[in-house]
Order: sequence, then C-alpha cells, then structure tokens
Amino acid sequence: MAPPVPAPDLPGSDAPTRKSAGHVIVDSLVAHGVTRTYVVPGESFLDVLDGLHDSPIETVVCRHEGGAAYMAEADGKMNQLPGIAMVTRGPGAANAHVGLHTAWQDSTPMVLFVGLIPFAHRDREAFQEFDIKSWFDTGAKRVMVLDHAERASEIVAEAMFAAMNGRPGPVVVGLPEDIIQQEIDAEIHPKIPVATGGMTVTDWKALKAALQAAEKPLFVVGGNDWTQEGATALTNWLEEHNIPAAAEWRCEGTIPFDSPSYVGPIGYGRPKPTYNLLEETDLLIFVGTVPGDVITDGFLVRQDWTKKNFLVTIDPSLRGRSGPVSYQIVAKPDVFVRDLVMMHLAVREEWTAWTERMRDQQEKFAALPPATPSEGPARMDTLMANLVPTLPEDATVTLGAGEHTNWAHRYFPTQRYASMISARNGSMGYSVPSAIAASLANPGRRVVTIAGDGEFLMNGQELATAAQYGATPLVIVMDNQEYGTIRSHQERQYPQRISGTQLKNPDFALMARAFGGFGVRVERDADVPGAVEAALRAIDEDGTFALIHLIVEQRVKAY
Repeated sequence: MAPPVPAPDLPGSDAPTRKSAGHVIVDSLVAHGVTRTYVVPGESFLDVLDGLHDSPIETVVCRHEGGAAYMAEADGKMNQLPGIAMVTRGPGAANAHVGLHTAWQDSTPMVLFVGLIPFAHRDREAFQEFDIKSWFDTGAKRVMVLDHAERASEIVAEAMFAAMNGRPGPVVVGLPEDIIQQEIDAEIHPKIPVATGGMTVTDWKALKAALQAAEKPLFVVGGNDWTQEGATALTNWLEEHNIPAAAEWRCEGTIPFDSPSYVGPIGYGRPKPTYNLLEETDLLIFVGTVPGDVITDGFLVRQDWTKKNFLVTIDPSLRGRSGPVSYQIVAKPDVFVRDLVMMHLAVREEWTAWTERMRDQQEKFAALPPATPSEGPARMDTLMANLVPTLPEDATVTLGAGEHTNWAHRYFPTQRYASMISARNGSMGYSVPSAIAASLANPGRRVVTIAGDGEFLMNGQELATAAQYGATPLVIVMDNQEYGTIRSHQERQYPQRISGTQLKNPDFALMARAFGGFGVRVERDADVPGAVEAALRAIDEDGTFALIHLIVEQRVKAY
C-alpha cells in the first residue's frame, strides 16, 4: 500500500496553513511545553531537524545515542514532562536502547523519536532497516509509527500522554523518512489530560484507621512523579506527626536529608540504620513506588502476608510489586499528599520514640568523616568531607552504577525532590550524561556527579557536549582500577580468584582538559582539599565543567 499523498491547496481558498509533517511534529512538541531535545542526527529525520532550526526548542547534539537517551531520561526524572531524544534508524536505535531500559525500570516519562527508512523501502532489508515494534515492544509503554503524515500532531499528543499516564515510562515513535516530508494541514492536536487519581472517602478512612492503630508506621517515598510542592507538604505532615520516612534506593531528596523524619535510603547495600526497618515496622506506606526486587533484597524481605502494607501508586496493576498488599490507593503522589494533609492525628508517644531512634542512627551514619587529610593515598571520605560543606541547599548529585555511589548515599545532603538523579536499574555510563542534563536544566545550580572509573569511560565523551552547551557539572571519577561491585560479588562467590574485573585507565584529568574543561589528578590525600577548591573555582569563575580524577586504593568502601 502506497503512503497517502496530501491534497494540494487551491489558489484563493481559505485553506489552512500547510507544513511538512516533520515541522508539525516540532510545533506539537512546542505546544506541549518541550524546551529541549537530545539528538544524534541522521538522514532519516532531517525534516524534523529542519523544523527544530527555527523553533524555541534547544537542540542538544550528543556524541552517542546512549548518552542522548540517558540525558532525555534524566530530563524526565527532573521535570513534569517526558524527556525527548531523537536518533536514527538501525544502529542509532540500538545504541539508544539502554536509555529506554532505564526509563522502563525507573518509571521515567520519556519519548524516543527514531528516524526510519522510507515507507516505500519497507520489508526489503533496506540500509539500516529494522522492525521497530519487535525491538521495542517489550521495553516501552507504546511503540508507534507515523505511517500517515496527517496524523503527525496526533501521534505526538498520544506519545506524550502515554509516557505520563498511569505508571510513567518510555514511548517510542518511528518516523519514516518520506512520510515526515509530506505537507499536511498544520493543525495542532490538543494535549490529552492525564488522570491523577486521589483518595476516596473509603481510602482516607482506611488509612487513618491503620495509622491510628500503628505503633511503628513507616513511609517509603520514591519514583519520579512528584513536584517540590508535594514533597514539601508531605515532609511538613510527617514532621508534625513525628512519623519517619525512608527513601527508595537512589531516590533521595523527596524528604530532605536534614528532616527529623528522614531515616535514610533502602536498597542494595542498604546502610545499617535502615537495614531492618521493613520487617520491624507494623505499617508500611509506599508512596510513588512499590516494594520491588531491590527494596526487598531479591523478594526476600517483607514477604509475610500478615504484614500491613499500604501501596500508593497510580498504577493499578502494581507492576513490580513484591509481598503483601493490605490496601492500594490509586493516586499520583501529589494528589495523595493533597488529601493526606487534611488528616490530623493525635501524635502517639510510640511514634516519637520510633522516629527519634531511627533518626539518631541516620545522623550518626551520615556524619561527615574528618576533613583533615591522611598521610596516605587519596580517599573518597576526605573528598566528601571537603566538598559537602561547600554545597548550597539546592545542590544536585547524579550517579551511574557501582560501589562509588555509596559515598553519595551516605553523605550527600539531598534537600529537594530530584536532587539525586540516578539509574535505579543499575545502568553504567549514566553519570556524565545525567549531570549534563541536570546542569542544562538548572543553570547556575551546583551539579555533582560521582563516577566510577569503569562506568566513566562508557559515556565520558559526552564531556564534549558539556563544553559545547555550557554545562558546568563537577565530575568526580573515583578510580580504583576495577569494576568494584562485580569484584565484590566475585570475592563472595569465588574468593581470591580475580577474573574479568581489573582495569588500566588513562589520565582522566588530561581527557577533561582536552575536552575544554578543568581537570586535576589526585593521588595523595593531602592534595584532596586543594583539588576540590580549584575545581569549584574553575566552575564558578571560568564557567566550565571540572573533573577530579581521584586515584584510590582498591576494596575501600563507603560502608
């Protein structure tokens, strides 16, 4: 079947304005409030790139499709709109897949536009042809292909809606090269409203009764579907009632680090203050997330169905949930909090004692180590002790995957929602791209990323993107010459048989300088304070990114 051919405009008629479908796609993104897109260009979607030329959308050209997808995914975590990435067919789509997996497992709204071969070439094994639905159907909420040019704006509206509706996630839109060049009426499809749910009267009464009966209630907050206003309102309510809250793994900041109600993160390698919380609490309330694999230590903790769990999520399917469900409230976090703050409860003495005990343990755990350097090799403890006191309240940290992230979990003062941006699917290579996205989204904000030496080289080339667009993150590369997390697993299962985990690295500081930023290599602990000071000065005075290459000993851990 041949693609549809647009009817020509009649001279002298009142025909609507006509544009190419690619230009209408850009206009539709603008109408939805999109301000930035991350791209690796390809000839398959040149008409969309041409539409971006005169649009208010900033086009950030990246150096690898994986980096572009990570940046878009990080954008979706920080904002109320999906992050937008654009890549080309075949190899480009394959490289972007890692960002989609992150968005899927982290429940992040994201739309990936993929340029495709011309409609007329389909099913002939054309250059870079692939089956977009077969590739992405199991890892995206929806996969759509624009086979009819006149539906261009509708497809954008549907994609944005699907990414945000229910449990957020990634959506893929295929754009055949010839279809997007066809002229169509430039009418923009309206936004499709997203349901937010909320507590019914029955929900409200059930939760109130459960709280009044509990001696050790615990909230666990997570996900990417909050606003700062909702996070602040929940924090105030928890503090008024002396009720504690823990954070989902790599999702700290929704409840501020210094809140008397905050008792730490829960997840892999969970710090000791929160190790037994899930079993000890007699009422567990998850908001914005569910008790999944990571939180429950591989579906082992909190599996007794006599336990009382309230799950607050807009996803009625409870995808990824493990263990008992006493009650589900179908609501997005902000709407749930809007209804929760109307609930006024008499504070129980048991709540106060329970919260103070856990908060005291968290404060001891998070207390900074000495800032005075040791006489030996460089240490992450010393770096964090010298960096943290300089951080403003709105500082943001981004993380990839590895044992190096635990220094941030322990010490970084996350004070706002989305002040920790990370890949909760354990995806490596996320640190630098997410830091760039965070810096571009919040110019002037202190953005810190902590990367391991293994994961840094997976997307370290995106420092070129940082230099090109004026992103100014502080990049800390903790170099212990190994894939540390895998080495730890290896030592437990195959003691003293190191295989496939050791690395030999280049001088990352020289790389940073080659890309146009500030770079300093630190091998001695005595040089750490000066390196931190010099890196921050370069960011603030020279307006560039800065990198500290910290050479540390192997097997030294944050906890």
